[in-house]
Amino acid sequence: MTPRAVALCSLLGIRYPIIQSGMSRVAGAELVAEVSRAGGLGVLAALRLQPDELRAEIRRIRTLTDRPFGVNLWLHPAVLSPLSPANVPDVDVSSVQQKLDEFRDRLGLAHTAARPAPFPDLVAQNLDVILDERVPVWSIGLGSPTQEMVARCRARGVRVMAMVGNVDDARSVAKSGVDLIVAQGAEAGGHRSSWDGRHDITGTMVLVPKIVDAVKPPVIAAGGIVDGRGLVAALALGAAGVMLGTRFIAVRESIAPPFFKDSVLAAGTGDTTVSHAFTGLPMRVLRNRFADDYSSAPILPPMLQSNAAEDIFKAAAQRGDREHFPMPAGESAGLIGDMPAAADVVQAIVSEADAVLREFTGTPGRPSQ
Repeated sequence: MTPRAVALCSLLGIRYPIIQSGMSRVAGAELVAEVSRAGGLGVLAALRLQPDELRAEIRRIRTLTDRPFGVNLWLHPAVLSPLSPANVPDVDVSSVQQKLDEFRDRLGLAHTAARPAPFPDLVAQNLDVILDERVPVWSIGLGSPTQEMVARCRARGVRVMAMVGNVDDARSVAKSGVDLIVAQGAEAGGHRSSWDGRHDITGTMVLVPKIVDAVKPPVIAAGGIVDGRGLVAALALGAAGVMLGTRFIAVRESIAPPFFKDSVLAAGTGDTTVSHAFTGLPMRVLRNRFADDYSSAPILPPMLQSNAAEDIFKAAAQRGDREHFPMPAGESAGLIGDMPAAADVVQAIVSEADAVLREFTGTPGRPSQ
């Protein structure tokens, strides 16, 4: 491993510089624990968890492993200060619900003109849980923490890791005092890590060295990485490690529905798209009829859009219908062809990275430490 990777592992108390992202509808306690037990850092998805649910999941992880792990919690403005559905103009609600009724017809669901349920105001309470439970790492998917938040984490021994999609945001989160910065390239699955209206489309190979050169905290590369070749490439760009999301959808411990996992395995190049239709925020997903047919139709403000369509997503999940369900995934889905255990993924990445380095140097291999 490079000196940067060694320093990252020492900072987090992990064996390998491999981090599993806290992707919603994928990363539950079992997946997190397996990645951490294998020597990486597992991260729990907590966006919609109530405080008591989050505490229970954290404690569940600790019954499964004594290794470090993280919890992902957003700081996007729409999550920090959720907009009341009552403040959305009637015409906007009507336009969106009429469009969604087209999908309800396909699934045999009743039409509705109702306002969506409010998005829960959970950030402050869930951050308190993270601090109270002294979770080793707080992973921020979208948004920049305040210096006061970082200071509270530091007082509790909690490391702070923030994901960004451009150099300006990298400098912003570095100024707030975060310990780690994740550089999310355009290839990455899930929501774009921007929160100020910018929709950055810089690829991982360009973004990572730009951010490495711009900030002091260790940089983690994310986007398009599924194997040891990607790890070696990221380290060569100056990253201290890698974060993988899509690769951990198609593993046994993932809580993703079976049809979602199968869709990742079946995906080819060009089978993802960036759509606002699912949540109101840009998100790279596996292409399906919902993403394609919603197209340029009206969209409600962030998170209220997903609440308006929740009956559709729930019915699709119950029926195993991939065409009307949100499936966040990156372009790397085209490189995935098996569904092993999460621990096997971690070990395979390490072994392949070691083999790649041995090929470069022409020296006998040694197990990575």
